[in-house]
Amino acid sequence: MSSNFGERIKISIFGQSHSEAIGVVIDGLPAGEEIDLEAVSRFMKRRAPGQHKYSTTRKEADIPEVVSGLFEGKTCGAPLCAVIPNTNMRSKDYTNLMKTPRPGHADYTAAVKYGGFQDYRGGGHFSGRLTAPLCFAGAVCMQILARKGIQIGAHILSIKEVRDDAFDPVQISAEILQEITEKVFPVCNDAAGERMREVIEDARLAQDSVGGVIEAAAIGLPVGLGEPMFDGLESKLAAILYAIPAVKGVEFGKGFAAAALMGSENNDPFYYDADGRVKTSTNHHGGSLGGISSGMPLVLRTAFKPTPSISQEQQTIGLDTRQNETIRIMGRHDPCIVPRAVPCVEAAMAVALLDLYYMQNK
Repeated sequence: MSSNFGERIKISIFGQSHSEAIGVVIDGLPAGEEIDLEAVSRFMKRRAPGQHKYSTTRKEADIPEVVSGLFEGKTCGAPLCAVIPNTNMRSKDYTNLMKTPRPGHADYTAAVKYGGFQDYRGGGHFSGRLTAPLCFAGAVCMQILARKGIQIGAHILSIKEVRDDAFDPVQISAEILQEITEKVFPVCNDAAGERMREVIEDARLAQDSVGGVIEAAAIGLPVGLGEPMFDGLESKLAAILYAIPAVKGVEFGKGFAAAALMGSENNDPFYYDADGRVKTSTNHHGGSLGGISSGMPLVLRTAFKPTPSISQEQQTIGLDTRQNETIRIMGRHDPCIVPRAVPCVEAAMAVALLDLYYMQNK
């Protein structure tokens, strides 16, 4: 089992949901980059569990311990390693999962692939808990990107059928991104956010769950990032976004809606602005042409399935009895993982974009 990503900026995530700790090693960071660990902790707190009624009751401080790679507050050229202790596990809640896999989880596929030796407690290495070290890596990369004029932000576009106001794909400012990411419930329209929370609460009371879509943007990207064919801008971002547990779809710009347009409708006309910069009057391409950044805002959306761990009785199988059985899942789970996934999407984007930046600027 290997969880590695990147070519110039490489990350390796380790640990399991109920192991002693989880963590990440980041290799390839340039020396001399100042890293504000308090800002990293604030970013990670946005993802941390146990803070709201719409999240799991498992409480974890998620305070990273940096064991290498920093000296006097700056990167020193060595691999940057951070360890995050697991302190609030209830492994007994998962004792029945070894023989009765949960619908919608990796329990069955992992049991077959790893011959029953996988750590099934809390989902093991397949758990959303592993997004904590991803957020650490992303927060570090985000600080370096910010010094290059690149800003990243995301909001909840929809929960079930309730929809937030979408970004204007042509005009996205750093102020808008900052304002949204500072919110406890990151939406553009707070009234829509309140309706989303009602939908999540209804699902929780019904012992069920809901999913949703996160819309994210990156601004300030120079023209030219992306290495076609297989390390193109969209390819690289999609690969790391799909690594976030529960992601079932990624689209850029108009995405699937572009399939219903005529070419004359979908094409974005070029023009020179007052400062002589090349722009497009629309941004159906979402900031990527041919897998290369165009200089327009990078806009993408990520779809998350409903949390598979629900309290209702469900149909499953007995791996030892080879009979059809039922299961009632114990443990502490989010009725909707989307709110806590917003910083995870931002973090994944930051890692991929910094990797692409240094692939372009060797």
